[in-house]
Amino acid sequence: MVSTAQMTTPGARVAAPALSAFTQAVAEDAAADPALAAFYAARDYRPLWTAPEDAPRRAALMAALDGAVNHGLPPGRYDAAGLRGRFAAIASERQRGRLEVAMSRAFLTYAQDVSSGVLDAEKVDDGIKRDQHRPDRQALITGFAGAERPDHYLRALAPDMGQYARLMKARLDLLHTIAAGGWGPEVSARSLSPGDTGAAVVALRDRLQALGYLGRSATAVYDADIQRAVQEFQRDQGLEPDGVAGEGTLAEINRSPEDRLEAVLVALERMRWMNGTDLGARHVWVNLPDFTARIVDHGRTTFETVVVIGMNRADRRSPEFSDEMEHMIVNPSWSVPRSITVKEYLPMMQRNPNAASHINVIDRRGRVVPRSAIDFAAYNARSFPFAMRQPPSRGNALGLVKFMFPNPYHIYLHDTPSKSLFQREVRAFSHGCIRVGRPFDLAYALLAAQSDDPEGEFKRALNSGGERKIELEKPLPVHLVYFTAWPDARGHVGYRRDIYGRDGRIFEALRKAGVELRPVQG
Repeated sequence: MVSTAQMTTPGARVAAPALSAFTQAVAEDAAADPALAAFYAARDYRPLWTAPEDAPRRAALMAALDGAVNHGLPPGRYDAAGLRGRFAAIASERQRGRLEVAMSRAFLTYAQDVSSGVLDAEKVDDGIKRDQHRPDRQALITGFAGAERPDHYLRALAPDMGQYARLMKARLDLLHTIAAGGWGPEVSARSLSPGDTGAAVVALRDRLQALGYLGRSATAVYDADIQRAVQEFQRDQGLEPDGVAGEGTLAEINRSPEDRLEAVLVALERMRWMNGTDLGARHVWVNLPDFTARIVDHGRTTFETVVVIGMNRADRRSPEFSDEMEHMIVNPSWSVPRSITVKEYLPMMQRNPNAASHINVIDRRGRVVPRSAIDFAAYNARSFPFAMRQPPSRGNALGLVKFMFPNPYHIYLHDTPSKSLFQREVRAFSHGCIRVGRPFDLAYALLAAQSDDPEGEFKRALNSGGERKIELEKPLPVHLVYFTAWPDARGHVGYRRDIYGRDGRIFEALRKAGVELRPVQG
């Protein structure tokens, strides 16, 4: 085999038959991409796309590129029309060689996009700590070259999850809705309640019908059917299902199909970011904008609780990542994070040394230091040499149990004495960790996998009064996710508010990459 250096070095002594124009063009155009250069060198520069016998591969790739928009991908990024035009206009072997490499580049771009996302997650928002499993480029094209059914190989690149397919269908449904003119006029009212009448109620009725929550009706009264429809809508949007169309409910009812389509396109991209992540047959799923934590067993939710997440501030938003829960701590002490110690408690203690007296001040050797022995005014946030720790108690900031999946972001699930916050509709109040509404029940559900008496085992540790560690015999995957559009088993998509603005940033990045909100043609 002739080396790449022999192909491209001017004046090199030729020790083999002259290279064809096709081979020369392939070697030159592939040289800038190590994966393609290695791939073509390994196959002696034989074509993958441009020989007559390559027709099935060409057809499979062109069909995939034509269907890229169905995944919410930017079709202009792959230039299927341009590739077809170049095929029709081939006038030399050199042109064929350059087209050969262009086809391979289009394949690799599409294959990586559909399997692991168009965007680099952490570059869009630093709160996204998702480990994207980018497939090896040379392995991708080598695998495709060896596939008996190239169309099957391409279809298998996308996430193999039922939710992904249901989101793709939701995208098509929304496009049809947009093409048909949307869901009709918005409801112009601040609040509507059962018994109300008038034009705003008629607008609400019509909107609920268009959204699929209400059957045929000619009523102008906010009757029991409308109330039930509003409650069903509220449940789907994670709102309090009180049957009253208040300001928050009407804001969601008045969302346009374009708004919902943006959420679906972002959800598809987020699922591609998670492609390759082993969710685990049994796992914990914390959807931040839904304010819930679930245990999912083989696709079925077996436990659910409301949660409080990080408040919408730059240093307190809960991050997105996956890890493994290893143990729980019963009767935990709270080691106050350094940022909270120096930003919140130090200023308080400078004004009043006995402020936050329920929390101990600790020196570098772990000893409790009396407040009277410290001149708090002598220190600033950088020089303060002490830590703070709250001993176990019912008033402990972590409550009576915390669930640990050690990670570099110091995020975990825990109990809290602040129970009233779970009654709020929007529950973003913490410093970043996840506060659990039913922490004891979560502990029982976790221990049920390894104990005949999970409640008794937990309560024995709790009643000891001291800090106790309970190991999970089998670590449990934990996924902190952020889906504002998520389908249920019926395929019905529920939507949530973009509380951190992350979806907005992701969609803007997708738009810049070429993703468009396109109405259905024809």
